[in-house]
Amino acid sequence: MKMQTLKEKIQWEKIKRFFKKISPSLKWILILALGFGLGGWITNSINNHEFSWGKNNANSSPTDNYSGDSNYSMNDDCSVVGINLHGYLATYVSGDGASNSNYSPDVVASEDIDAKIENANANEDIKAIVIEVDSAGGSPVAGEEIANTIKDSKKPVVAFIRDTGASSAYWAISSADRIFASKNSDIGSIGVTLSYLTNVEKDRMDGYQYEELSSGKYKNAGSPDKPLTEDERALFMRDVNIIYNNFMKAISENRHIPLDKVMSFSDGSTFLGEQAKSFGAIDEIGGLKEVEKYLETKIGEKPVICW
Repeated sequence: MKMQTLKEKIQWEKIKRFFKKISPSLKWILILALGFGLGGWITNSINNHEFSWGKNNANSSPTDNYSGDSNYSMNDDCSVVGINLHGYLATYVSGDGASNSNYSPDVVASEDIDAKIENANANEDIKAIVIEVDSAGGSPVAGEEIANTIKDSKKPVVAFIRDTGASSAYWAISSADRIFASKNSDIGSIGVTLSYLTNVEKDRMDGYQYEELSSGKYKNAGSPDKPLTEDERALFMRDVNIIYNNFMKAISENRHIPLDKVMSFSDGSTFLGEQAKSFGAIDEIGGLKEVEKYLETKIGEKPVICW
């Protein structure tokens, strides 16, 4: 421990005497400051409906407020956990994303959805899981991860598609016990894309020249500032087709549809609800009300969904 010098002791005594003199006034200043600050925070929170049991976020929806904790419930009567799969589907969302100027809050992480499904399974009070989908897709790995977690769930998982359930978002819910969608929902889009824009001509017009300094034949493959060679194109298409085949096989297995039939409607396009049902891509036409009716027969009681 560092010893104080005589000078430091004198300075410290002066500071203590000063605060002793102003302490009565300081006390009321602090009380007023805290009072106005706390009062303002409470008022703003009430006006903005920011009180919640989960994370407080101006952009969050009621579903987002479910914490996923197996020992935690927004409602003591909760029997079903509701989970949102909204926006771009990624494997993770960076914790400092909000401070990034290029960050979009309309992103959902497979690791978060997986955790909520697993925690719901660990909670004895929860009897089923509902996933609300409104996403055009994203990462194929993220879709595969969620589909596998749903497949491993010991409790029934029901998904319903609102506006869109396409590409990897459709892959994600393909293993659900039941899938509902509106007649007007966009569904499917079973395909893979790696397309991108090149800057080669623009760079040339702007006077820029690409200098390639790399080891490994394909290290710079896919750079928008260089032309794509035929070998590079073949390499990328190899991977695109591998993922495409994995996607179709997963839909075939998860939806119990013969692979040749899945291949017949896997052209990358989306299809509306009735057509999706005729393919076997979904089970029922309907929304949340129809989901609740189905769950009532499944769990033997009127469901109380915690969003």
